[in-house]
Amino acid sequence: MSLTHIHPKLPMREKETSLAYYADNLGFEQRGGDYPDYLMMGRDGVELHLFSFPELNPHTNYGQVYIRLNDIHRFYQELIEKGVPIHPNGALSLKAWGMWEFSLLDPDYNLITFGEDTIVWEV
Repeated sequence: MSLTHIHPKLPMREKETSLAYYADNLGFEQRGGDYPDYLMMGRDGVELHLFSFPELNPHTNYGQVYIRLNDIHRFYQELIEKGVPIHPNGALSLKAWGMWEFSLLDPDYNLITFGEDTIVWEV
């Protein structure tokens, strides 16, 4: 037995708004099928699932996901050039734990953090 994938599930108020945000801003594509209250968005080996929660108060939403990637500087610059808002406290920076990180808030205030490890681990 082995674990093979993880697909975080985040709340969304409006499916079309979430679909547009992840596709237009982050380069994700819709996957899996078209369901009225569920959305699956993916890019490369990452997949996020979003479920309908119309009553969600975005200012009390604690949804979060951390996505590792390669070439974070290039991706960050692409988002800046597109005008994608970066979290006010989440500009790209090197953290004390050896990760380059930056964060975004999606339309429902799910915190999406991207990180790239600066340390190459030997296994």
